[in-house]
Amino acid sequence: MALNRDFVGRSFPPGEPYEVSRVKIREFADAIGDQNPVYRDADAAKAAGHPDVIAPPTFPIVVSLGSPALVDPELGLNYAMVVHGEQRFEYTRPVRAGDVVVCTSTITEIRSIGNNEKLVIETDISTTDGELICKTYNTIVERGA
Repeated sequence: MALNRDFVGRSFPPGEPYEVSRVKIREFADAIGDQNPVYRDADAAKAAGHPDVIAPPTFPIVVSLGSPALVDPELGLNYAMVVHGEQRFEYTRPVRAGDVVVCTSTITEIRSIGNNEKLVIETDISTTDGELICKTYNTIVERGA
């Protein structure tokens, strides 16, 4: 079934704030196999010019994929048929331990490609104080729609 085109241009307000902790950053770095000390050791991060440990560049996927946009039943997305198409990040600064962030997402594109549906969602990840940390661009494909 085709995705609901009425969702193109629709923005979704922030959900619950997500507190970025040293533990979550370390767990993510472990999961991707990156041993960089700035992701694990506050002294190493400070020596590199950061106020605390920073997250690997792909860490925002943890919070951006929790967007209410992707779980709205009216969109018609069948998660069982979804594959990841592309992910891109534009940073204003690294995500740091101690950040409390929220995501605001907008569906920017839905189109058919053969028997598949392509969905592009842009997400602003900001602190609860309103400082933009990064913008994510996520392309997902629903196979055999």
